[in-house]
Amino acid sequence: MTTGINAVPRSIGTDDIAVPFADCHITEEAQAAALRVLRSGWVTTGREVAAFEASFATVVGAEYGVGVSSCTHGIELALRSLDLPPGSLVLSSTMTFCGAVQAIVHAGQLPVLVDVDPKTGMPTPATIRTAVREFGPPAALTVVHWAGDVADVPALAEAAGLPLDRVVVDAAHAVGTYAGDRPIGSGCAATCFSFYATKNLPLGEGGMITTDDPVRAEWLRRARLHGMTADAWRRYLPGGSWRYNVAAPGLKANLTDIQAAMGRAQLAYLPRWQRRRAQIAARYDEQLAGIPGITLPHRPALRDGKHAWHLYPIQLRFAGIDRDAVIAALSERAIGTSVHFIPVHRLAYFSQTAVIPSIGLAGADTLFDRLLSLPIYPRLTDEQVDAVCAALADIAQQNLADRTTCKDGKGTE
Repeated sequence: MTTGINAVPRSIGTDDIAVPFADCHITEEAQAAALRVLRSGWVTTGREVAAFEASFATVVGAEYGVGVSSCTHGIELALRSLDLPPGSLVLSSTMTFCGAVQAIVHAGQLPVLVDVDPKTGMPTPATIRTAVREFGPPAALTVVHWAGDVADVPALAEAAGLPLDRVVVDAAHAVGTYAGDRPIGSGCAATCFSFYATKNLPLGEGGMITTDDPVRAEWLRRARLHGMTADAWRRYLPGGSWRYNVAAPGLKANLTDIQAAMGRAQLAYLPRWQRRRAQIAARYDEQLAGIPGITLPHRPALRDGKHAWHLYPIQLRFAGIDRDAVIAALSERAIGTSVHFIPVHRLAYFSQTAVIPSIGLAGADTLFDRLLSLPIYPRLTDEQVDAVCAALADIAQQNLADRTTCKDGKGTE
């Protein structure tokens, strides 16, 4: 059957409301902070980074923060801090960004990909145990709070047979996520955050590792700058010494004072931004709930915590029309969307570098074919949300009408 939305391109009309998928809002205060640092004569890692690390750690309930160049580098450094034997097994969800698994490879370990529950997009104790039964006990586990939802980290660690100090949390989506009444950011070996342009606390680039372990925090600070015992800021301070040592391998993965100054300014807006994300999610819920073929995102029970709503991922089950056709139809209406993510086991590089269960990863495959991320960011207006919902309702109604016509023998099979 050929449906109307597949067969007839729709031109963008004058009544269409453009809805970009993402928006990177750098506030005036953050812009002014960046300019202040640019004028200061010191722009790389220095006092601004130290201040941002302390502020961010407080916000997420951790003892220490270590600013890094990206969440990906954060995960790699956190895994290196575990001091695992080379080639150790590290469990990872297959429904994650490729960089999170590349970090395992770059840390010298072997990623074991774990299936997910299609309802949540995250591994379960059962899928963890399945991987452990086939490949043996892992040395470590990475856990992603996918889309900003709450993963049950203690339950997953227990299923893997690991203590929490062998768990690295990927919180790229989880600035604003709560587990119970506590923000994500403590309780494990390390938690890694992203400040990429599309994230809940956008700086363009950058990341943060939080930990409660002072020894690990100091190791991470050195490792992010080649393993040097003294960074440039401390060496170049009045009375500082040019001498340093390198006792362990490291990376070039430091955060700059420019980014940190912006981050401190952006943090002041985070509570209102998070409230707005929750309002948008509720508005989507209200308008999309009655559309046949659309499954709303999973959300935690009140006792489990709070969703950060980094993403609003729906699942599409329209009979006779696939996800990519819906994406094209929305694009014709000037509405941007995305898919998070292509499961890692479907990417060619990881067929050679990761371990995949012999029974496959059916949960992730099922979810991927249905996934669609809708726009959600603080400056998204109610009018734009309504336009997205109206477009999806129109596509669903048009698809239903086309199928009804075909069943009546008046259409084209």
